Amino acid sequence: MAVYTDVTAEELTEFLAPYGIGDLLSYKGIAEGVENSNYLLHTTKGYFFLTLYEKRVAVNDLPFFLGLMAHLATHGITCPQPVVTRSGEALGTLAGRPAAIIDFLEGVWPRRPNVTHCAAVGQALAKMHLAGADFKMSRANALSVKGWRPLFDQASSRANDVQHGLRALLDAELDHLEQHWPGDLPKGVIHADLFPDNVLFLGDKLSGLIDFYFACNDMLAYDVAICLNAWCFEIDHSFNVTKARAFLNAYTRERRLSAAEQDALPLLARGASMRFLLTRLVDWLNVPPGAMVKPKDPLEYVRKLRFHQGVKSMSDYGVEQSGFVA
Repeated sequence: MAVYTDVTAEELTEFLAPYGIGDLLSYKGIAEGVENSNYLLHTTKGYFFLTLYEKRVAVNDLPFFLGLMAHLATHGITCPQPVVTRSGEALGTLAGRPAAIIDFLEGVWPRRPNVTHCAAVGQALAKMHLAGADFKMSRANALSVKGWRPLFDQASSRANDVQHGLRALLDAELDHLEQHWPGDLPKGVIHADLFPDNVLFLGDKLSGLIDFYFACNDMLAYDVAICLNAWCFEIDHSFNVTKARAFLNAYTRERRLSAAEQDALPLLARGASMRFLLTRLVDWLNVPPGAMVKPKDPLEYVRKLRFHQGVKSMSDYGVEQSGFVA
């Protein structure tokens, strides 16, 4: 979450009027993340989140995101629900941007995820994959392998300014991923961005999944690979095999990974590292002047990519190729 677009109290009061969520008491921008402008609203009827959609979010994709959250909620997945106007509209326009209000979920995201958090996320991710199986809408993943070369092209001329030799590393890895990327694994709705700041906990109990604005249809095991990157490395970027084992075992108790998915997981993890390395690199080099935003370090994903390049089998992730321990 972030703030790129400033909103005045007068604009916001006018925007809120059709929603019937009470009078505005206060609001504040949320500075985490790099994609949309986000505000926490406090009205006479409670707390809500306001999102103004920017950058990579296309207006035509918004019905998919909002519809998916509503669908998942009816299938037992705790996630935010869009707030609609009295005429039933979930989308509006504020400060020249498409905007939506979603309800507020209790909980905080874990700054230092532990093994219990990782297991809870594995279970929740698998349940989300199963719950999304009959969602009728679809959205292609614009940030899968075909989208990585254009991102590289945006940043390649300055990549070595961030780290010596980075351009050559990215170019060679892209060649490998483009040549070997699988296309025949089980597909469905994936979150595609399930980082710790998108999962809420009350203590060690998972209380909700949020921020579905990268959700799309893609390989389910790719979502697993994204979470390995997001949850199973320590602050010094070392891989925590105990967290990975807990995450994978919890996932497969709900949805078992096929042999082909297990075979592909190291490559998918390399691809997930590349995806976030490239988007972070582009953002790092192109923060808009005056934006209240904290760009994330792309070099974190260089270290993760190098780890996955050395993975030979599932045992490097803490589980045996033939199955998962209880």
